[in-house]
Amino acid sequence: MKKKLLFKTGFAAVLLASVLFACTKSNQTADVKLQTTSEISASTLKSISDLGFSTTEARKVDGGYLVEGDILLTDENLTTASTSPNVRIAETEQYRTTNLVKNLPRTVTVSISNLPAVYGTATQNAIARYNALNLTLKFQFVSSGGQIQVVGFNQGPSGGYITLGSSGFPTSAGNPYSQIKMNTNAAAYGTNPNVYYLTSVLQHEIGHCIGFRHTDYFNRAYSCGGAASNEGASNVGAVHIPGTPSGADAASWMLACSNGGDRTFNANDKIALNYLY
Repeated sequence: MKKKLLFKTGFAAVLLASVLFACTKSNQTADVKLQTTSEISASTLKSISDLGFSTTEARKVDGGYLVEGDILLTDENLTTASTSPNVRIAETEQYRTTNLVKNLPRTVTVSISNLPAVYGTATQNAIARYNALNLTLKFQFVSSGGQIQVVGFNQGPSGGYITLGSSGFPTSAGNPYSQIKMNTNAAAYGTNPNVYYLTSVLQHEIGHCIGFRHTDYFNRAYSCGGAASNEGASNVGAVHIPGTPSGADAASWMLACSNGGDRTFNANDKIALNYLY
């Protein structure tokens, strides 16, 4: 999930006014070394595009390629062909990836490491929001060794945006993506992060881990601003979830960019989650 640096809301203005960060990078975060799109091979960029993801500002990171601001595509994602007959050009409905979490019902464990206590509280809040839906997929917070591990990285703003967090999609074996990276840079959440803001971002990144695409995949400018862009058809990129609306959904928890507040599941999000899980 990304955040545009020029918010009109007072809450975001307070965050951006902060210039100091209480925790040092050496003992609280893990560096993420980035490469620009020009440093990614043409064949890899084509693979990313063929999967229905934007190559704009695609970056090489540990474990794969970061696209659309917060989605990590692994080498497996780039080489596994889709078997779904239900892929279509994205418009405005809820969308999932081809891979989903399998072997339901099941409980997925989640842990955090080397992050301030507020991140642990926010992680437990996000878990509670999912579990309150009584899905066949449940989550459990554990002290270490979770099947999804929340870790830190420190990366400043780029191109008028800052990455708040990132994660990937389920494996072909049906397991959730194993890691969520949360940005500890002061420009992301300020020196005293709001627990509900963190909760909403973690809730969003867990959504990717279990197979959800951005709701505004059809046009990320809907939540991020800037020029309108439709990423077009793909062989895996966006599978429509029946029962979700054909109109734009301003409150969805899976919008590409944060509004700077506590965004949680709306009615359409719950329909999508209940349909899949």
